[in-house]
Amino acid sequence: MPDKDAVIAALIARIEMLVAENARLAGRVVELEAKLGLPPKTPDNSSVPPSKGQKPSGSSVPKAKAKPHRGAHRPLHPNPTSKREVLANTCKGCGADVSGVVQIVCEQYDRVEIPRIEPNVTRVLLHGGVCPCCRKRFKAEPPAGLEPGSPFGPNLGALVIYLRSVQAIPLARLREVMGELLGLDISEGALVNILSASAKPFAATVERIKARLLAGTAIASDETGIRVGKANWWLWVFHHADSAVFVADKHRSKAVVQAFLGDHRPDYWISDRYGGQMGWARREHQVCLAHLIRDVQYAIDEGDTVLGPSVKGLLKRACAIGRRRADLSEATLKSYEADLDRRLDRIMAVAPVHPAGIKLQTIIKKTRRHLFVFVQNRDLSATNNGSERALRPCAVYRKITNGFRSEWGAVLYADIRSVVETARRRSIRAIDAIRLTLDERPLPIGT
Repeated sequence: MPDKDAVIAALIARIEMLVAENARLAGRVVELEAKLGLPPKTPDNSSVPPSKGQKPSGSSVPKAKAKPHRGAHRPLHPNPTSKREVLANTCKGCGADVSGVVQIVCEQYDRVEIPRIEPNVTRVLLHGGVCPCCRKRFKAEPPAGLEPGSPFGPNLGALVIYLRSVQAIPLARLREVMGELLGLDISEGALVNILSASAKPFAATVERIKARLLAGTAIASDETGIRVGKANWWLWVFHHADSAVFVADKHRSKAVVQAFLGDHRPDYWISDRYGGQMGWARREHQVCLAHLIRDVQYAIDEGDTVLGPSVKGLLKRACAIGRRRADLSEATLKSYEADLDRRLDRIMAVAPVHPAGIKLQTIIKKTRRHLFVFVQNRDLSATNNGSERALRPCAVYRKITNGFRSEWGAVLYADIRSVVETARRRSIRAIDAIRLTLDERPLPIGT
């Protein structure tokens, strides 16, 4: 029979353990109940993407126009393919012959049409025979541009790459499009071969774009998720001015940026406050004020009435100054930056009492030196909206296609997006940029 004192001691220990566990769970309940009262995170007060926001229902009745706008018409084409001059023969009023009268243009308009789309198939027949002199067999050399190999020409390849990577048409549907629209019977395997064969010229063009980007003084960056096979990858963008480079990688760490930059460090860097993108600027880092404004709004929604409203007003004022920089002198910008710093000093001198305000104050103190770098540096922007715009087509592509089957497909897509986005910034059409790349010619740089 067990010792009575030992049983009592065991029961006491058990009771103490249960009391401690109960206290821990009670604290957890209080913590969870506190979270139940927090406002939901939306695209307006956090980094939640707009696609995940719930739009409120509105009236289906169209609003009455306060004032009708002026009429508009399609402008005439600057370079028409052909012109057809039409002269009047008789007067509509009296029927007199006016063919010999001097006439002027009274009306002009365009008629736009496209030719019937059919594949242009050239069959090459290489003749040969037996040499009467040496008795060896001979065969004609193929003409330039019609060498044996893939039966599909460069223009067809450029169209496939454009429809697949820019318009996000899945392979099965792309096969149908080629058959229905072009009258071309092509398999999914052939489409994949066209894409894979373009990897080398696109990689070479991206290297030239990267070299120009790293030669500048500033870089902006951001990243978004993609699906590769059964794994979650990340698509990064590094850009500034007329150059943009996308990188597909398995990781979202600083190692990606390190591999991209190597030993190079730009003078300035623009990004959100994610740690993997911080610390790469040789001089100053500009954080995205748009992201910060949304975080401030969430602190206000939580209940901070001391610090949040003042900080939000100041950050919006700073963004407004950034939009007006083209009309402001250097001296004016310098005074504006000093004024922003003084206003922030007065705001930060106020002690918030709400936990959300205290947390916000900590964030501002940590990032203060990165808030107004853009004011006097005209090459920088107050927000990272340029990166968001560059990644938006990638997010659309992800939603339509659900990602990539292979790793090389993700890497190729990143290279294609680099070429297309850079071409957009240089006022080059996407299809023209793809053709230039397949011809192994560099993208022109605007003056």
